[in-house]
Amino acid sequence: MGIFDKQALANRHVLVTGATGGIGWETAKTIAQMGAKLTVTGRDPDKLKKLENELAGLMDPSRLHLHAADLTEARDREQLVETAEARLGVIDGLVNSAGAAGGKQVEELDQEFLERLMNINYTSTFLLTQLVYRRMMEIGRGDIVNLASLSGLRGTAGNTAYAASKFAVVGWTQSMALEAIEHGVRVNAVCPGYVDTEMARDSIRRKAERKEISIEQATGEAQSSIPSNRLSTPQEVAQTIAFLLTDAAPNIVGESVKISGGSVMR
Repeated sequence: MGIFDKQALANRHVLVTGATGGIGWETAKTIAQMGAKLTVTGRDPDKLKKLENELAGLMDPSRLHLHAADLTEARDREQLVETAEARLGVIDGLVNSAGAAGGKQVEELDQEFLERLMNINYTSTFLLTQLVYRRMMEIGRGDIVNLASLSGLRGTAGNTAYAASKFAVVGWTQSMALEAIEHGVRVNAVCPGYVDTEMARDSIRRKAERKEISIEQATGEAQSSIPSNRLSTPQEVAQTIAFLLTDAAPNIVGESVKISGGSVMR
């Protein structure tokens, strides 16, 4: 059976958050083709409907559950887990793809901006995971993959708030992994560098504004900083996430898997 065989995630119920974003969207599509029962969530009901239309041709619709939610709200998190499990059974796979970006210089940062990024990227993700993890502990199995970032492994100018939130995700992943493996639950993170998504394009636009250069110049600088000389694709990140959910990765625990075209070596 191949890693991405149609039965690689059979008998699993996987929840993907941030499924209306570029990486979350491709992750949902990849998992849909691997036999799993699938719950997807995002804030925008219209985007979820578009995703549903794409997924309909990739999987049995009776094994798909969509739920619009704002994960920064406690009741939304609770209702998401309750309705997902009522519909498709216990969640034993979780992909935390929901997140936000934003870049400002240190002297420009304010408390509201800091708290917003930390809440979306770390606190609300942690609290949702806690709900799911408690059930995984009961059944003695599960896999959790957190979408961190290369910015969670090294800082960059103009990126302090975002980097801090992703460093928190990496640290939480490593610490939780040590606790969770005793209960048969694996926890890992993926740390993409530049990925060809709207979020990356926003980052490049902010860099262009800060350095007072054109977007084309900023894009060229981003590409030249990558030894492979190209941005990663959302599909490449999605495939790595899906791999970490499968039985092909049984002893990968607490890792932060870099997807950066060699950027960390330069």
